[in-house]
Amino acid sequence: MFEIEGHLECRHGHLFIGGADCVEIAEEFGTPLYVTHEQRIRDNLRTIKKAFPNAELLYAVKANGNLAIMRIIAQEGAGADVFSSGELYMALLAGFPKDKILFNGNSKSDEDLRRAVESGVMVSVDSVMELESLSTIAGDREVRIAFRVNPDVSPQTHPKIATGLRTSKFGIPSEQIVNAYERAVELPGVVPVGIHFHIGSQILSVSPFAEALEKVLGIAKELLNMGIKLEFVDMGSGLGIPYEKDKKAPTPQELADAVLPVFEEWCKENGVYPKLVLEPGRYVVGDSTVLLTRVNSVKGKFVAVDAGFNLLIRPVMYDAYHHVVVANKADVPPDKTYMIVGPICESGDILAKDRRLPKIEKGDVIAVLDAGAYGFAMSSQYNGQPRCAEILVQNGRAELIRRRETFSDLIHTQTIPERLL
Repeated sequence: MFEIEGHLECRHGHLFIGGADCVEIAEEFGTPLYVTHEQRIRDNLRTIKKAFPNAELLYAVKANGNLAIMRIIAQEGAGADVFSSGELYMALLAGFPKDKILFNGNSKSDEDLRRAVESGVMVSVDSVMELESLSTIAGDREVRIAFRVNPDVSPQTHPKIATGLRTSKFGIPSEQIVNAYERAVELPGVVPVGIHFHIGSQILSVSPFAEALEKVLGIAKELLNMGIKLEFVDMGSGLGIPYEKDKKAPTPQELADAVLPVFEEWCKENGVYPKLVLEPGRYVVGDSTVLLTRVNSVKGKFVAVDAGFNLLIRPVMYDAYHHVVVANKADVPPDKTYMIVGPICESGDILAKDRRLPKIEKGDVIAVLDAGAYGFAMSSQYNGQPRCAEILVQNGRAELIRRRETFSDLIHTQTIPERLL
């Protein structure tokens, strides 16, 4: 039986998060429902800062774009890594300073580049063609840029979230990157000040990070010899978390122990000291949140709940594991093996397979753990399912940070032509 600990607790047979009773929250706000613990986010960020005291942290907005959550992260002093004009808009609205925002992305439109220029944020350039477009759009303005290099390093993770392999769509191949910097020096409006790489997500070994950093620092040495002195080296992120409770994931300190000696030795040898930048996302918000979902019916081993892959697509898309707890029976020993399934008209709509749980009955509340990263952010309205509400808890107090959608939200952007009326 999973031992509930840390910011999750079992009190009087109920699951608590951040001092708040999950069962009571479900009764008050309805289900399905995302519930996030504010202090856990702050603590996770501080853990990374402790391991990397001299690094700049740029939160990966794609992991969770809720404004309240981003505001918490901005208050902790982090910047933002954004992947679209929409994420840029939200990051500025949440209070991230523009000089701490990096506009990333492999397929930026001219409009994306224009917004980046007008907002005054840095841009991670993904191709020479993008560089040429950015230079033209910048005009007489000056845009600080990095190039995203593809280091061709295996991150040992799911193929759909491996981003540093030669077969990946991201970045400029390492053998072509020096030519890209040479071109940037020639062009007006762009100033190369950094180098950027990101090898993947949910990585459970620190060695790929060190390998990629060594490769990219080799490129940085070539650039230094060309007279290009970099202000920062952005190593992305991708550090995994222990979704399966009987397994361990590396800590930020273990990552620091693997990469900081490599970085610091390179700086010492070359007599230059660029800023090290990290882009944590999953580690910051992943374990801060539970998805609460109520049981509609039980049919043999199948437990049908009111949340499906419309709200949490990770189990379907990545065969990802999420631990589940019966929130109103948190101290009851397992009784039977169940499969937790959602309401979506797809056979693959399965949140959890073959789990030993207490006897489940209609009305029970199931908590899906570690749902803060790529949960609501990847949700949809498939099958006409309005998206759920989000709640923030701190010191036992629950506050609404996103209202539940209504049926009218399903159609509020649609128009029927007059000829069809």
